[in-house]
Amino acid sequence: MTDLITAAQMRGVEQAAITSGAVTGLELMERAGRGVVAAIFEEWPEFAQSGGRAVVLCGPGNNGGDGFVIARLLREWGWEVEVCLWGGPARLPPDAKANYVRWCALGAVHPLGEPVFEAAELVVDALFGTGLTRKLEGLEKTALAMKDRGAAGRPKVVAVDVPSGLSADSGRYVGEIAVEGRISADLTVSFHRAKTGHYLADGPAACGRLVVKDIGLDGFCVSGEGVRLASPNAERLQKRGEGHKFSHGHAFVLCGGVGHGGAARLAARGALRIGAGLVTLGCPPAAILENACQLNAVMLARVADRAGLTEILEDSRINALCVGPGLGSRAETRGLVRAVLLARRASVVDADGLSAFATAPADLFEMLHEACVLTPHAGEFARLFPDIAEHLSAGCTKVDAVREAAARAGCVVLLKGADTVIATPEGRACINAAAYERAAPWLATAGSGDVLAGFITGLLARGFAPYEAAQTAAWLHVDCARIFGAGLISEDLPEVLPSVLKRLHG
Repeated sequence: MTDLITAAQMRGVEQAAITSGAVTGLELMERAGRGVVAAIFEEWPEFAQSGGRAVVLCGPGNNGGDGFVIARLLREWGWEVEVCLWGGPARLPPDAKANYVRWCALGAVHPLGEPVFEAAELVVDALFGTGLTRKLEGLEKTALAMKDRGAAGRPKVVAVDVPSGLSADSGRYVGEIAVEGRISADLTVSFHRAKTGHYLADGPAACGRLVVKDIGLDGFCVSGEGVRLASPNAERLQKRGEGHKFSHGHAFVLCGGVGHGGAARLAARGALRIGAGLVTLGCPPAAILENACQLNAVMLARVADRAGLTEILEDSRINALCVGPGLGSRAETRGLVRAVLLARRASVVDADGLSAFATAPADLFEMLHEACVLTPHAGEFARLFPDIAEHLSAGCTKVDAVREAAARAGCVVLLKGADTVIATPEGRACINAAAYERAAPWLATAGSGDVLAGFITGLLARGFAPYEAAQTAAWLHVDCARIFGAGLISEDLPEVLPSVLKRLHG
């Protein structure tokens, strides 16, 4: 797994290192500047071969201090460098002021105003890094000036830590900023660890390519609850040779009525492909023939009502349940969800299983238990947790929102999206971002969430713990889409899974 940190945690790590005497603030600033210049030359090797014209935008904090270091190093490399400062030098903190003085011995510092980008091949955004918490007037004008180059073309933009105006925690732009007025980068260079905002919301699109440079802080601990990028448990995914089909679990997926079984069939196929020993689709009697015509390895069971489902679940070999995909808004839906949850088995509640309780979410929470996984999309999340969704829209990070939801529900919550967040009631959290080298825009297709529910259910059947099952399934789900590529439809996801698992196991 890859650890992510918040802006506050990064400041804590830096302060701990400085307080210990292991490093000074000036040394950290020098390392950061050198890291940015190295990343620029790694990204565009031609920039290292011959000097060009660069504009470095420096802010009033330590991010601006990094900018002065970068300007000096580019100048030493033979670049023509113009430096612009937001505000006056009197506002600069001591370390940034020291680097401002060093730069002034080499070149001029201009007020930011409307910087001249004409003929610049490179713009370094060192205005406002991880510390920005409010919208600042002038950023939009600066962004527009950077983009308004006419026939000359847009320069390469490199952001130090995060593009200015973007929250390093939430990944959203601070305040209401029109799209055309947002600073976005071709390359973002951060330090020590990636920040949560690099992977959430607008972060990936704003950052371009993300590079994290080591500045010698690995020995210093992060305070507070950590967040990680999701990763699969590759060792547990390997199916052992011993045992029989029941040794690998029996997953049971509830299905909707006639003409509404596609979502449940996708989930069932996903559960089977990911390694559940048996998968049964429980459907209304009238839908048996329809499903039998389209399924082979997946078994069928008649589920006429809640009582019939309760009777089926007396079979203790059924150890994982999926309720919701394509179940519909029929009157019996709530009763079926109740039967599933009262069985106290590992359960995935998705789609219509969640929507059935939109007007009475407390009723659902009362029945949930620690072996459950809720998999809402944004709309379903807002209906179940309206107050938390309101906090989210007001600036709360998605990680904090999902943690709060998981604590309220008493089980794992997976909030879907390109920046899927998974959390436990105890506060463990991870982000499964389909971003950067793992971008998978093809997942935005009908039924992909049903397959994900099936993947989770299949892993639960195999004995994975809910949090482990959710993050492993989410990671595999994205990798299946990446390997298949353009033209993906949901039916393809389970079929490409064997290739993903083969690659994962080397």
